[in-house]
Amino acid sequence: MNEQGDLLEKAKTEISGMAKQGLSHPSTKPVLTGAAIGAVAGVVLPLVSLPLGLVAGAGIAFWSRIRK
Repeated sequence: MNEQGDLLEKAKTEISGMAKQGLSHPSTKPVLTGAAIGAVAGVVLPLVSLPLGLVAGAGIAFWSRIRK
């Protein structure tokens, strides 16, 4: 399987696991932490809104989890 398909499969597995296990899944807390950091950055930085910062922070944290 190519790298893109492998990452897609990892992402699907992680999202499914997070949805089923909630906070007991090992990826949930880091992704929520990333979302919180992004939200704070969205409030502090003038060109970034809170929702955009929240989504970006969660996305970056999730990406770093599946890249491992």
